[in-house]
Amino acid sequence: MRQRHKPWADDFLQENRHIVIPNAKENKNKWKDFFGNEHPIHVEIGTGKGQFIAGMAEQFPHINFIGIEIAKSIIVTAAQKVKDSGMDHVILLNEDAQDLRELFGENEVDCIYLNFSDPWPKNRHEKRRLTFHTFLSQYKEVLVDVGEVVLKTDNKGLFEYSVVSFSQFGMKLEEVNVDLHAEQGSTNIMTEYEEKFSAKGQPIYRCCAKYV
Repeated sequence: MRQRHKPWADDFLQENRHIVIPNAKENKNKWKDFFGNEHPIHVEIGTGKGQFIAGMAEQFPHINFIGIEIAKSIIVTAAQKVKDSGMDHVILLNEDAQDLRELFGENEVDCIYLNFSDPWPKNRHEKRRLTFHTFLSQYKEVLVDVGEVVLKTDNKGLFEYSVVSFSQFGMKLEEVNVDLHAEQGSTNIMTEYEEKFSAKGQPIYRCCAKYV
């Protein structure tokens, strides 16, 4: 989807460097020092407009959240949500998450969220899927020993592919849910895409996998 250019984005990001952290790679291996505590660190790849990560941060005040979003025109909306919330345990990175090892050190992250990632449905694009084995390998390096990857998607093909990919990589499947919103009493925090898809009756798939 083509994003509308926001000419004020650069000024906004400059004024809110405490929320959208510049020179993020300099904090590799030092994120707990950055937050000033020993709380777990959860990372969302492709944070979009920030509804999920802001909601998660509100629900879990003793977890530090880092959202990564490459599109400057989108991350400013997420940053505004974080700013309005006043929470200091959630920050954003305007970075490319192609290789998390550039941003995080070994065993520095406790959980990674992949929310409505591009499914790259064509076979020739398999290597671009965020649950392809090369991505799972790099996640393993930055995650703690029993770190977790949580996938949510509306795309059945990507979901099925990911479940197989997790299993083949030797990960333990903690949850495989083919209709998340049918669950009674779910504490699920929805993304903007999730709200749109579920309103149309589209089932939402979620899988949680741990490295063992």
